[in-house]
Amino acid sequence: MTTVVKEQKQETEVFEMIHLLAQNGQAALEGLSKKSQAEIDHIVHEMSMAAVDQHMALARHACEETGRGVYEDKAIKNLYASEYIWNSIKDDQTVGIIDQDDQRGLTYVAEPVGIICGVTPTTNPTSTTIFKAIIAIKTGNPIIFAFHPSAQQSSKAAAQVVLEAAIRAGAPEHCIQWIEHPSVEATKQLMNHESIALVLATGGSGMVKSAYSTGKPALGVGPGNVPAYVEKSAKIKRVVNDIIGSKTFDNGMICASEQAAIVDKDIYQEVKKEFEAHQCYFVKNNELKKLEAAVMKEDRSAVRPDIVGRPAVKIAEMAGIKVPEGTKMLIAELKGVGEDYPLSKEKLSPVLAMVKATSTEHAFDLCEAMLHLGGLGHTAVIHTEDEQLQEKFGLRMKACRILVNTPSSAGGIGDMYNELIPSLTLGCGSYGKNSVSHNVSATDLINIKTISKRRNNMQWVKLPPKVYFEQNALLYLAEMDKVERVVLICDPGMVEFGYASLVEGVLRRRKIEPQIKVFSEVEPNPSTDTVYRGLDMITTFKPDTIIALGGGFCNGCCESNVDVL
Repeated sequence: MTTVVKEQKQETEVFEMIHLLAQNGQAALEGLSKKSQAEIDHIVHEMSMAAVDQHMALARHACEETGRGVYEDKAIKNLYASEYIWNSIKDDQTVGIIDQDDQRGLTYVAEPVGIICGVTPTTNPTSTTIFKAIIAIKTGNPIIFAFHPSAQQSSKAAAQVVLEAAIRAGAPEHCIQWIEHPSVEATKQLMNHESIALVLATGGSGMVKSAYSTGKPALGVGPGNVPAYVEKSAKIKRVVNDIIGSKTFDNGMICASEQAAIVDKDIYQEVKKEFEAHQCYFVKNNELKKLEAAVMKEDRSAVRPDIVGRPAVKIAEMAGIKVPEGTKMLIAELKGVGEDYPLSKEKLSPVLAMVKATSTEHAFDLCEAMLHLGGLGHTAVIHTEDEQLQEKFGLRMKACRILVNTPSSAGGIGDMYNELIPSLTLGCGSYGKNSVSHNVSATDLINIKTISKRRNNMQWVKLPPKVYFEQNALLYLAEMDKVERVVLICDPGMVEFGYASLVEGVLRRRKIEPQIKVFSEVEPNPSTDTVYRGLDMITTFKPDTIIALGGGFCNGCCESNVDVL
């Protein structure tokens, strides 16, 4: 068999496999559409509890298969993806009528988007699978997974756990499926299949870009390169504890983990000593190139896949650097951020860059440079007790999650240190070329229809207590009570053609002649400057009567508690 014929046969087999998955998914979609909200919630609850029951076994499977991460931390992530997520979405209305506003005549109806393609990474294989399956079924959507090849078996095991629980609870047989023999071609065919309604992609930037190029809705998330600014007012012991716990969690594989600490010069040495006191190793100048070569690819464009999720001691060994046993983290002191400093990029490992900032402005510049170096839209952190500075940082950084005094890994995914939506899929907005800027959850996987009943939206108008509407009504000005201080508002034409003088003449025939001020600067389309000049005159003069002469804006000025002609 020639190579060309063999490739054609493989392509045909892949197409047939994907088509069968899609057909089964369509049948599952119809089955789920017949379920009530209560039935869907029961299914999802059982899925969550099954994942909780198996969270340790699945964590061990993921560690053994990928050789990455920390078993205990993966177990925590599995609990997060099941129990935390369930508690977050359990009360969400995702089936049928989800809200009604009788006064406004609006009824909101939720419907599933359709069959979802779920792409999962090697860094968080079991937890991401659990998470995506739960939010898909919660919204009545079947999901077909394309697992990362290096985590195929552990991801499959996680999917099998929640699928079996779903079926036992009454879900259709094929509500959760996966590509049995993974390949790049199979994943692309799945994403582009006509039956797929939406792509939910977590992975490398190439895979996410492919998801967005399918011509259909995609929820893909970009990479992170998270700066953590440690400002001089920060609580140093807490900051160091937070960063170590965050950066070493699952050996740094959460994309929201800190990649560099930007530290004010005033506290730099104190922060360094605190890191050293907690078993962090500062790489010496003559070791920096070794670490760089071990961690980054030869072209220095990105991290080497083989060091992702490895322990600090193992990475040091790979770099030929001798470190004490029990070293938690490797810290590289850099003089700047950018292409000339490859270790200031995303590293997905317990390797942290540390840069001294000479001022707050310099620190902000360094943080911005970090984000522009592959982390736009993701996450930025500031540790400070200065509330005004917290706000300034948030306004300036092009990141969709601005975390304050928070460990970034747990803070970014939400619900533990803050009120962010709990999620393992973190949107980066247009900054990161994503379609969403928030943490993705169940409500992103439904179409909301609005039934709008006819209503007559009457417009209101405020009128003065008295309106005189008859020929020669101007004469009433001579008899009205309490007309002692008068402002006449008009445009220049009213003065030029004598109409303003007519009004003044009537006023001067009163028994007690009033004081009169004329504001004749009103244009056809008055500027705010004109309005403020008129308001200043009225405020200073304090009239008891305002007379508008003309139409449009002039009359609008008299919509207050005065008599008007």
